[in-house]
Formats: sequence, C-alpha cells, structure tokens
Amino acid sequence: MSTATHYVAQPANPDIESTMVEKTHEENPGMAIDEQKAESMLYRQDVFGDEEHAEVKYKVLTWWQCGLLMVAETISLGILSIPKAIAGLGLAPAIVILLSMGLVASYTGYVIGQFKWRYPHVVSMADAGEVLLGRFGREILFTGQMLFLIFLMASHILTFTVAMNTLTDHGTCSLVFGVVGLVVSLVFSLPRTMKNMSWLSLASFISIFIAVFIAMVAIGIEHPGSKVKATTETNLVTGFTSALNIILSYASHNAFFNVIAELKEPEDFPKALTLLQSIDISLYLVAGVVIYYYAGSDVASPALGSISPTVSKVAYGIALPTIIIAGVINGHIACKSIYTRVFAGTDRMHKRDLMAVGSWIGIGVALWVIAWIIATAVPVFSSLLSLMTALFASWFSFSLPGAFWLFMNKGLWFTSPKKIALTCLNCFCFIIGVVVCGLGVYASGKAIHDDTSSASFSCANTA
Repeated sequence: MSTATHYVAQPANPDIESTMVEKTHEENPGMAIDEQKAESMLYRQDVFGDEEHAEVKYKVLTWWQCGLLMVAETISLGILSIPKAIAGLGLAPAIVILLSMGLVASYTGYVIGQFKWRYPHVVSMADAGEVLLGRFGREILFTGQMLFLIFLMASHILTFTVAMNTLTDHGTCSLVFGVVGLVVSLVFSLPRTMKNMSWLSLASFISIFIAVFIAMVAIGIEHPGSKVKATTETNLVTGFTSALNIILSYASHNAFFNVIAELKEPEDFPKALTLLQSIDISLYLVAGVVIYYYAGSDVASPALGSISPTVSKVAYGIALPTIIIAGVINGHIACKSIYTRVFAGTDRMHKRDLMAVGSWIGIGVALWVIAWIIATAVPVFSSLLSLMTALFASWFSFSLPGAFWLFMNKGLWFTSPKKIALTCLNCFCFIIGVVVCGLGVYASGKAIHDDTSSASFSCANTA
C-alpha cells in the first residue's frame, strides 16, 4: 500500500515560469537552474486534494484547535512523573533541562512547520521520510511512527486500567477494565476529522489542569516540605533516566505533520506551536517544582502516590478524560495514517458511504485491539514503552527536524553568520536525538533485563 503520487502541471506561460524560477532562486540560490525549474513547475498534491465540493472536509482546523490537539497529545498523566525526575537530578539541573529542552523542542517544532511549508504534500513523517531518503525513508518512518503510536495507545489503555483499579479498589479483573478502556477509546476515535477531535482536546486540557492542581494542593497540605537539594548524587542509569523523562515529556513531534495537514491556514502553525509550548513549559515547571518542594526526594511516580488514597481517587477520577483522550488522539492519527495510504488518490477519502465508514471503523478496531493485546500480554510493557519512546521520539522530535533543516538549506550552510549559527544549532539538535536514543535504549534495556515481571493477561491489581 503506497500513497499515490499526483503532480499538477502549471500553465505553460513563459512569464509565469520565469517568475516562479526567480522566486525559487531567491529561496535557494544554491540550487541549479534546471532543478529550480523542475521544483517550481511541479507541485505534488497532498492526500486530501481539492475539498471544495467534498462531503468530508479535513482542512478546516483553526490554529487554536490545532494547538489544543497538540496540548492534549503532549500533556497527560505523565506530567506527575516529573517531580520524581527532579528528585533524581536535583533542582538546579532539572530546571535547566526543563527550560532548555522546552526551547529546543519549540525550535524543532518550528522547523517541522518550515518543512511542511516547503513541501506542501507532506502530511506525515512517512511523507517527510520520502523527501529525505526516497521509498526507503518513507517505509522506515511509516513503520516507526505506527509502532510508536500503537505503543502510546497501549500505554493509555494500561493507565486507564490503573486508574479504574484505584477508583474501585480493584473492583473487578483488570482485564475487564482494559476492555472497557479499549471500547471507550475506539468510540471516541470514530470521528474522521481533527476538527471534531479538537473539542475533546479542550476537555482533556481542563481535566489534567484540575488534576495537577489538586495534586499540588493536596501534597502541599499533607507534606510539610523538606530540604530542597540543588544537586544530588546519582549514577548514569538513574540520572539519565530522570533526564530522559523530562526531555521526552516534550516529544510529541511525531504527530505535528498530521495536525498541520488539517489546518485551514498552514501558515498559522507557529501560533498553535506557541500555545502548546507556553502551556507545557509553564505547567511542567510549576507542577514539577512545587510538588518536589513539598514531597521531597521520596516523591512517588506518578506523584498521586504521595497523597492520601481518597484524594488520589478524586484526582484519578478528574484525570480520566485526559487518560482517555490523549490516547484517542494518538489512535486517530494512527488510523488516519493507514486510511490515507489505502485511499489516497480516490474519492473515498471524502465519502460517507459504507466502504469509507466501514474501512475507517475496521482500521480503528484492528489498531485498538492490537494496542490492548500489547498492553496486557507483555509483562515488561512499561519498560518496553520507555524503550520505544527513546528509540523513536528522540528521532522524531530532535534528530529528524535537524536533518530537515540541513536538507532544506543544502548548499547554504556556511553562506552567512546567521546560516552558520543555524547550521550549528541544527547539528546540535541532531546530536541530542542520537544521544537520547543511545543512552535511552541502554537504560531501558537494562530495566527490561532487571525486570522480573512474568504476568500476561493477568487479573491482578495494577494500581
């Protein structure tokens, strides 16, 4: 299944042709004239095509809806693991990493937007991979993105199971809660457009904000506070695992192309990115520091384990929309990635007939069942999720954006002081991804090796 390639030839008007070549030359003077002409005269359509008379229109997102979608995908219950990461590093290094990596993630997100503007047909990491490395790049990034999305879907099913076990004091078999999470997630994944998902994103943000606020207040009341450690002694695995938890809390870039593709005005993406990064940097910093200050170095991960069972139940109950919706958005993107590959270039993309709707539902059922099987059948799922995150998110969020910029500016890397600085910055982003991937895989692999878990498809309490 390969996305069909469509090219739209521009009018054979010498004046128009000349103007387009001159514009391309201004944007990339290092490109040969023949290449400029070829790039200017051939425009590849995106998979959604012309939607003027379509039944189902995808490219209708406003910038704030796009921003909320990215917030819901990025910020979930994992934010309550940041205080433990701060405890593992010490306050000073943790704050430096939180702020600096937030800025780096903001920049690499903007580069993804630049790449989309340069190549309008790109609607996924697979399309971007094809631009970089041809068919091989397309297939490797499609596979990587799908694996990562499915594991994220599975993690939210597992988190839902933990929350329900907490709320009900293990009222029934954990497998039952997992199936309930699967069904609920599938139902919420059914809308085919991002615009219809954006309202869920608003509920997700309100949910996690209130849950984090309750956790901060409860910990502040129940714990008198302890001596704050500016730095702390640690080892490579513990220290890097803590840093990894902070760095990868920003790593949601794997879905950026997918959400930009459905923007009504793609040039509004910087506004959406600013909304995302303003919220996540502020929330990570405030929640992480406040909870660490009161709970101390013994803070649990997630931090709800450091408060009374009653308040913890309240917080889990309020956080349920976030637990579900963050997984739903990843599931929607995974379904859309397969759906567009199957039906690209056909009118089925914009139909509401039995084939179109049935195929969408069938893909959703298959992906959510696979995610549920992985979450319940793999004894070391949590460690395996850390491995997948280190393996893929590091590339999608840091290394690949650096490669995108270098590719777009090939031949211009050292043409001015500004270009030299940007070349160094993007090489640095690429190196960050490689280091995070390498050490993350090592730390996750060691955790898997040391894990003695053996329960598959277990009814045991996961709380």
